[in-house]
Amino acid sequence: MIQPITSAYQTFNQSKVDAYLAGRQAALPILAENLRSSNNEKEIVEDLYIFNRMIDDGIKDTKSMYPVLSRFNQTKSPAIQTFLAGIYRKLQIPDAFGPLVVMLIKNSISPYQIGKFDPNEEIGGAILSYIEGGSR
Repeated sequence: MIQPITSAYQTFNQSKVDAYLAGRQAALPILAENLRSSNNEKEIVEDLYIFNRMIDDGIKDTKSMYPVLSRFNQTKSPAIQTFLAGIYRKLQIPDAFGPLVVMLIKNSISPYQIGKFDPNEEIGGAILSYIEGGSR
């Protein structure tokens, strides 16, 4: 039986996560293609979770994924926004700062929180981290 991983009110496929993490650097292009082509929110969130774990594991060249990640800069999904903001907070990609500010402003003007958490908390934390120079 596949053991699920639960994070931020989401459940992920443990064997899929383990396979990507074991693939390390070689798994990045496969993950990039999945993120480039998927329109399924659950799959996108799972792939963002995997990518976040890859960053935590110290896999190199993760900043090169920004062009793929930027596809989601206009998303209204609280789950995708939350994971994306956490990833941007860790990577400190200069081009991601503007989209984070836009996300926060749009969410403040037209709140559409669905779910159990508020993405603005992570987005605001990521913005503060940029302002502080990545020390958060």
